[in-house]
Amino acid sequence: MPPSRLMQGIIDYTYILSGSAIVAMAFNLFLLPNKIASGGVSGLSTILAYVFGFEPAFTQWSFNIPLFIIGIILLGGFKYGIKTLVGTAFLPLVVLVTRNWSVGFEDPLLGALFGGIGVGLGLGLVFRASASTGGTDLAAQIIQKYTGVSLGAGVFMMDGFIVITSGVVFGLELALYALISLFVTGKTIDVVQMGVGYAKVAYIISNHQEDVQERILNEIDRGVTRLSGYGGYTEQERDVLMCVVNQNEVTKLKQVVQKVDPKAFVVVTNATEVLGEGFKRA
Repeated sequence: MPPSRLMQGIIDYTYILSGSAIVAMAFNLFLLPNKIASGGVSGLSTILAYVFGFEPAFTQWSFNIPLFIIGIILLGGFKYGIKTLVGTAFLPLVVLVTRNWSVGFEDPLLGALFGGIGVGLGLGLVFRASASTGGTDLAAQIIQKYTGVSLGAGVFMMDGFIVITSGVVFGLELALYALISLFVTGKTIDVVQMGVGYAKVAYIISNHQEDVQERILNEIDRGVTRLSGYGGYTEQERDVLMCVVNQNEVTKLKQVVQKVDPKAFVVVTNATEVLGEGFKRA
């Protein structure tokens, strides 16, 4: 049974607040002390903190809140909702509260890796609530509307500019660490959004389809879908069996098919996310 609107709201705001807090702590513990400016308003606040001594939290508020207001004006109403406003305001607050926290050591590589993981984990939780923490994502949407530049290209250009600026200010080595952090952040967001248990999709072409289907249903307890196919060489219509299994079931699936039809043609590919019975819920 799907959660009620109230329960879903509680879940969403839990994701937003906890995710924003994780991003803020990763920033203070790993990125800021190691001068890792890995894009976004947080990266810009890192540069300004070391160049001019500006408090990062106030820098983030001074950019994110106006960007949110501009987005409302230029992009048509309260499009981003209260959830994005909460994330935009709460993240710098946690940055301010935890500004004196420390892990007791400074290492650019560890800072880039664990900072990237922390930021990716936090942003992944915020994104699961269909929210945002503002910053360059919002600015990219404004640029997209008025210039036609794609959203991805807009984010890339702004993050790239910040990383290049960090290279000028902090040196090339730290700019390269910032790129590592950006990469780790992206991969961690994918894991949070889609999970680590990549499922597999198997396409099976066999002359003993009924037997293969029955064995999969009974021995692996997975559903099978028949797709209509047409042989390019034989020029005959034939069904293709499609089956989705977990990674640990792939070997058993291949063994079952091999026993029934050693000449079966089997293609196994990754499915990064599977929703439905037997797998995870949306």
